Amino acid sequence: MAAAAAGAEERRGGWGAAGPERGSGSLDSLLSRLPLTPSPRKRTASQCKPEPPLLRTSKRTIYTAGRPPWYSETGAPVDEAFVIGLCGGSASGKTTVATRIIEALDVPWVVLLSMDSFYKVLDEGQQALAARSDYNFDHPDAFDFELLVSVLRKLKKGKSVKVPVYDFTTHSRRREWKTVYGANVIVFEGILAFANKELLKLLDMKVFVDTDSDIRLVRRLQRDIMERGRDIVGVIKQYNKFVKPAFEQYIEPTVQVADIVVPRGGENFVALDLIVQHVHSQLEKREITVRAALASAHQGQPLPKTLSVLENTPQVRGMHTIIRNKDTTRDEFIFYSKRLMRLLIEHALSFLPLKSVTVETPQGTTYEGKRFHRQRITGVSILRAGETMEQALTAVCKDIRLGKILIQTNHDTGEPELHYLRLPKEISEDYVILMDSTVSTGAAAMMAVRVLLDHDVQEDKIFLLSLLMAEMGVHSVAYAFPRVRIITTAVDKRINEEFHIIPGIGNFGDRYFGTDAPSAWCESDSMDC
Repeated sequence: MAAAAAGAEERRGGWGAAGPERGSGSLDSLLSRLPLTPSPRKRTASQCKPEPPLLRTSKRTIYTAGRPPWYSETGAPVDEAFVIGLCGGSASGKTTVATRIIEALDVPWVVLLSMDSFYKVLDEGQQALAARSDYNFDHPDAFDFELLVSVLRKLKKGKSVKVPVYDFTTHSRRREWKTVYGANVIVFEGILAFANKELLKLLDMKVFVDTDSDIRLVRRLQRDIMERGRDIVGVIKQYNKFVKPAFEQYIEPTVQVADIVVPRGGENFVALDLIVQHVHSQLEKREITVRAALASAHQGQPLPKTLSVLENTPQVRGMHTIIRNKDTTRDEFIFYSKRLMRLLIEHALSFLPLKSVTVETPQGTTYEGKRFHRQRITGVSILRAGETMEQALTAVCKDIRLGKILIQTNHDTGEPELHYLRLPKEISEDYVILMDSTVSTGAAAMMAVRVLLDHDVQEDKIFLLSLLMAEMGVHSVAYAFPRVRIITTAVDKRINEEFHIIPGIGNFGDRYFGTDAPSAWCESDSMDC
């Protein structure tokens, strides 16, 4: 019978609430639930997932606790994500410990990264060995450490990464890799988490999960028989031939580099509390304030050369007069806002790189013209009011892709927070038109630009478009990101103590959508962030 993967291939969530990693964990209790006959094999795959507080709808996932700024007023990332490394033998309870740490931390934007995702793809000969339970999945050579270190290093630096999904029935990577982004805390777990020197350098806290070998063996028996359809003889053969020797040679010695040893795994609440307290203390030291710094910077400086303001023709000034008037009806506000948006989009497109081309006219003569070079354009709106500009963009750009970012102000800290993100795939080579209705301090716009840079979009390919900007917002974005092109229909000089643009336009989102914003809801669109 073809056996699935061996050794270290620990599957997630196989026990349920009453399983041994969640119950007493005693050997007698485990043995009493040990099946004697194999169950039909289930399709299993590695897991790597973000673990933030979230609210799921039919179309969107919105994070109910936002990610605060991870960069300074210069736009550069300040602190790297805090990485907790969990090591221990196969079936020692690392996943349970990881889950309980995440639950106890109760902080947004935590990522669980499993070493299981980084098994090497097996060739035909290795596949045959694995089918006979003769391939050693617990040896360091079974893992792609080069890819693992690269992914963890980028994730720690705040970059968007793609993580392979390993299929344990075919011993191969699935075609679709999982995109992971936005980690404040990374919980990384695996049997050989401490076995690589470059990997150790990335770990801020090292935890070794120490569980009795008999209990680990029984857990493996239950898992492999119930989930993978193996027989008890094959499981024990594999354990004695590979798992036990690998633990003694490669895993157990690494306990010496651990900062904390957790006996009994997820049931050791005292040790878990100590870990959580330490992580909280480290995160408190990393808190960043951006908006206050923006409010006091760049005063009296000339406007940057990267700023382009739509020509203030009588027509443009007339439309501004209408949408700025507090007595303008909603219908008129929407109509003239859309006209301005269309002009703004057309103006922005003139800054895209064009190449000279010659075409033949219907009269048989030639015409020397221009054509956009074959690169994609992607539009990204800062929700919610930035979304109002999408119609004008799609009207003039055929087959354009769209993305969305939701940024809200935390009323306790006054800082912008990232709550939702959906970007098209392979965006890194695109020209990106980033849209927001108004920009006051520039805090939300800076966060959105930082998100794009973290997804490897080139800074000089980002165009920030807004109907109205304050000088402070222009300076903030240009100082942090000097190669981002800033395009607007007007720039007002002042903002008030509540960071509202003066003379301004009011709450654009409320006036456009006909809503009254609750006091606890301040988006990038409203009086801006």
